[in-house]
Amino acid sequence: MYQQFYQRYLDAHQGKQHFACHSHYFWPDVTRQAMLDYWDDSARYADEKWSFFFDTVVPQNQQFISQTLNTGLPEQIVFAPNTHELVARLLSCLNFSKTVNVLTTDSEFHSASRQLTRLEETGQLACTRVQTQPFASFTERFIAQIKQQKWDMILFSQVFFNSGWVVEDIHKIVQAVEHTDTLIVIDGYHGFMALPTDLNAIAQRVFYLAGAYKYAQAGEGACFAHVPPGNGLRPVYTGWFAEFGELAKSRADEVTYACNGMQFAGATMDFCALYRLRAVFNLFAEQNLCVTTINRYIKQLQQRFLQLLDAHNHPHLNRESLLIDDENQRGHFLTFELNDEDTTKATSQALREKGILTDYRGRRLRFGFGLYHSIDTMTLDELKQV
Repeated sequence: MYQQFYQRYLDAHQGKQHFACHSHYFWPDVTRQAMLDYWDDSARYADEKWSFFFDTVVPQNQQFISQTLNTGLPEQIVFAPNTHELVARLLSCLNFSKTVNVLTTDSEFHSASRQLTRLEETGQLACTRVQTQPFASFTERFIAQIKQQKWDMILFSQVFFNSGWVVEDIHKIVQAVEHTDTLIVIDGYHGFMALPTDLNAIAQRVFYLAGAYKYAQAGEGACFAHVPPGNGLRPVYTGWFAEFGELAKSRADEVTYACNGMQFAGATMDFCALYRLRAVFNLFAEQNLCVTTINRYIKQLQQRFLQLLDAHNHPHLNRESLLIDDENQRGHFLTFELNDEDTTKATSQALREKGILTDYRGRRLRFGFGLYHSIDTMTLDELKQV
């Protein structure tokens, strides 16, 4: 149905089934022209290109993202090359003259978990990690921990990268935070452009981080944060972009910040990724392709995949090893938890040799689904030899 939009990538991977789009999504063909447009505009505007980018490309992407998340606050979207930079900038707002207390989970991606662990090693930060499993009780257990003390930061994922489990009610979690100066950070990377997400009720309170490498389909280099307005924060880790709108009023003896989401901006970056992101958003708009439609199609693909899997009765890949059976509680990938890491690695490698591309984390083997998959042509006949 949608394969026509990805012909260049599909042609480059003939004979393969790419089930790793939760890690790296194929780019639609329109992104190639977007990269050429970026070069042409850079040549046309030369030294004036920054003003052009911030007057056109940036606000267009801000508008798309704000509409997708229903924040009503496009000016509160700020871009960065990666989410780690945004996490680090948020951490730099905290008062490290005392021990910083952070509440998070045991299933956060490395962009946050590695940085938190390293700060723990310095003794300046204390991190409490709530186990995500059992999934059914996670929200209640996480809220109970929120109530235990005042936290400097609370950070959790909308969809956990190592399982695909969807947090049932992020609004309920946010509402449980009583202290207004606690930073609430939601890693939405596996939710943005995959699951219908409405932040309107909490847009004044949360930082929502995501990017284009996965379901926004525009590749690396285009990450963003929704920044709650009027937060009064002054990131220590800051760059000259954060003064946009205030440059004319800046003083040598004072660090000023923009009065919108740009307060969390960094410095000079490659805007090519934002051109690609804009091209994808424009494509979806032209095709009337919304997140709800995308999500429905992916769920159909998952159902078809599991039907094919059932027919093979594979010793490792089967319903018993499927981590999350309820499609309403999982994101756009299926996770199978195998007996041990060696079996998982060997299974992934054997699948790769047969042209089925997956990825794995420890004992967990992941199959992701994208718009370039077809219900009619999907096949798992190769499993007979794995």
